[in-house]
Amino acid sequence: MSTPAATSARPLLPLTATVLVGAMAALLDTTIVAVALDELARDLAAPVTTIQWVTTSYVLAMTAVIPLVGWSVGRFGARAVWLTALGLFLLGSILCGAAWSAGSLIAFRTLQGLGGGMILPVTQLVLARAAGPERLGRVMGKVGFVGQIAPISGPVLGGVLIDGWGWRWVFFVNVPLVLMSLAMTWRWFPRDEERDGRRLDLVGLLLLPAGVVALLYALTGLEADAETGAPAAVTTVVTVTAGTGLLAAFVARSLRRGEGSLLDLGLFTDRTFRSGTVMMFVLGVTSWGPMFLLPLYYQRLHSLSALDAGLALAPQALGVALASLLIGQYTDRLPPRPLVLAGMAVATAGTLPFVFATAGTDTFLLSGALLLRGVGFGVASLSVSVAVYRTLRPAAIPHATSASTVVQRIGAATGTALMAVILQAGGFPSALTWMFILTATGLAMAASLPGHK
Repeated sequence: MSTPAATSARPLLPLTATVLVGAMAALLDTTIVAVALDELARDLAAPVTTIQWVTTSYVLAMTAVIPLVGWSVGRFGARAVWLTALGLFLLGSILCGAAWSAGSLIAFRTLQGLGGGMILPVTQLVLARAAGPERLGRVMGKVGFVGQIAPISGPVLGGVLIDGWGWRWVFFVNVPLVLMSLAMTWRWFPRDEERDGRRLDLVGLLLLPAGVVALLYALTGLEADAETGAPAAVTTVVTVTAGTGLLAAFVARSLRRGEGSLLDLGLFTDRTFRSGTVMMFVLGVTSWGPMFLLPLYYQRLHSLSALDAGLALAPQALGVALASLLIGQYTDRLPPRPLVLAGMAVATAGTLPFVFATAGTDTFLLSGALLLRGVGFGVASLSVSVAVYRTLRPAAIPHATSASTVVQRIGAATGTALMAVILQAGGFPSALTWMFILTATGLAMAASLPGHK
């Protein structure tokens, strides 16, 4: 049976290509819908507060299914889980493109999110296993390239598709990518894997997703209530209390069960993993919230079309791509703290011009700022992704992937909801100021990372 150490560079390249093609489809779908919401609301005759769930249901479904990945990979093997995830995502994409109402689209997005939620962590753990510690930074550089450029590039592709063929094609575009990844899987995805007989923690599987969904629902409920003006204090308190109680029960139970729990919380005793995972939450908040905000800023304040708004965001994608391609070799040799501090400092500097931006601000100036912001987040995200795995034993990688990805997705959903609430309450000036404040907070949090290899 092959082991990570025995994996040569030659089979690693096609395996990397195989999983990244599938990951690209899932990641594109997290943001490609952002520039389609106005057209969806008109075409499906639904208010914006309803159409928002097209995005929210996808993120919630992704978050809920991630804890299942570590157990299912250990029980059935990464290849079987990968094929299942691609199949769910493909079916969900086709159904979303054929949706006839807002309700049907939201339901199909949930199905799509279940597949997408498994695709991303399986991608990480498969490549982390195959690369081994000596090549982890270089491989994660490729993952970082796709993992950052795909969601940021979503609005660009979405604008092209919407202006040319309509909103249904933002879902149909996934089909060829998934079919390509399926074909590559049959050829290059390894079949011989170690399995374990660990039983599924069914109670944990109920407690954790329910608690997370309750808290995220409270945030998205605040967003809707901010728009409608409806009182929400009682509902919010009840939902937050329920979510907090469910998560507290999950933590207490998991600490008692140890490695038998849905997520191995013992991993958090490792300082590098703990600080890296906390930083992943911060990066989720600071990078995904603005992905929701900035397309709306360009469309509403600068009156740009969906395509032009997407193109205005392209410099950020370019910055992320450059950083992800160039920094990987250094993450293998340098400790995470200086790299993440440098990246977040650049991202904070690139965010500052938006604090003073108005409808008359030159978009060329903002493009330069977005390029800096992209470079900074590219450096920081890749460095944190490598740091999470650096001090763990190989057997812990699947469970570490599940835990860190759950935390990152919660941060992403939190950032999106926060930006929506702030935008509704204070308009673009307030939201753009908070975008800077959150990014600067990420810079301060980076100091908690280890300063040694």
